[in-house]
Amino acid sequence: MADVLLEVEDATKTYHSRGETTAALKGVSLVVDESPATIACIAGESGSGKTTLANSILGFTQLTSGTISYRGTNIATLTRSQQLEYRRDVQAVFQDPFGVYNPFYRIRRLFDVLIKRFRLAQSKAEARELIEEALNVVGIRGEEVLDKNPHQLSGGQRQRIMMARAYLLKPRLIVADEPVSMVDASLRAMILDVMLRLRDERGISFLYITHDLSTAYQIGDDIYILYGGELIEQGRAQEVIENPQHEYAKLLIGSIPVPDPSIRWNREPHSQAG
Repeated sequence: MADVLLEVEDATKTYHSRGETTAALKGVSLVVDESPATIACIAGESGSGKTTLANSILGFTQLTSGTISYRGTNIATLTRSQQLEYRRDVQAVFQDPFGVYNPFYRIRRLFDVLIKRFRLAQSKAEARELIEEALNVVGIRGEEVLDKNPHQLSGGQRQRIMMARAYLLKPRLIVADEPVSMVDASLRAMILDVMLRLRDERGISFLYITHDLSTAYQIGDDIYILYGGELIEQGRAQEVIENPQHEYAKLLIGSIPVPDPSIRWNREPHSQAG
C-alpha cells in the first residue's frame, strides 16, 4: 500500500452570518499518495467549495469538523517547528499573479526573503545559484526579471515566477488555485507544461484547483468534482470526464466546447438547412 502524503477526511466548513448558516464544504474526503507524484484536480463551478478546500489545506481556513493530515499528522495539531516544515513542503500558487506581489519591491526580494526565512543558502553566491535554478525550471533567466518591479512583467511571467518561488523550497505538494485562469491560451499551455515537468522530473505533486475541465483532462491524473460543497464524483481524470455518472458532472462536462472540424467558421448559420 502506498504511503499517504495528504489525506482529507470528512472536511466540513460552515459559516454563520445574520442568523443564517452556509455550508462551504460538506464532508469532503480525498487522498494524495506519497509516490508517484500526481496531479489531482479539484473541479467545480464558482461557489462549489474548491477554494475553501484549498485554503483549508494551506492552513488559511480552519475546518468546522473533519481533519486534514500531512504524512499522518493532523495539521491542526502541528507544533511551530512542524508548521514551518509543513509550509516548506506544501506551497501555493494563486489565481491572480499580480495580487501576490508587493509593487514597491523588485522581484529579487521575493526570493531573498524566502531564502532567509528558510535558511536555504550560506552565501549570496549560493542564493543566486538557487534562484537561477528555480527560474530556469520555468523557462526564465534571472537577468530578465530579478531587477524589475512586478508591473514591468507580463501576467505569464509573474505566474511562472510564482511557480519558481514555490519550487525554490523543493516542496512535496503545490496547491495551485486557478493558476491559468488569468492568462491567455499560449501562456496557459506553458504554465501547464511547467506543472507536468515538475511532476515528472522533480517528483512534485499538485492539487490543481480549476473550473476548466478541458485543462483538467489535459494534465490531471485524478479528479474530484465538487458541487455545493459536496464531492459528487471522483476517479481517474480521463475516465470521469469521458464517462461521468452524476447528473451535475454530466452537465459540467457537457459544457466543454468541442471543436467540430465539419463546421467552418465562414459558413452562414442558415447554410446547414436543407
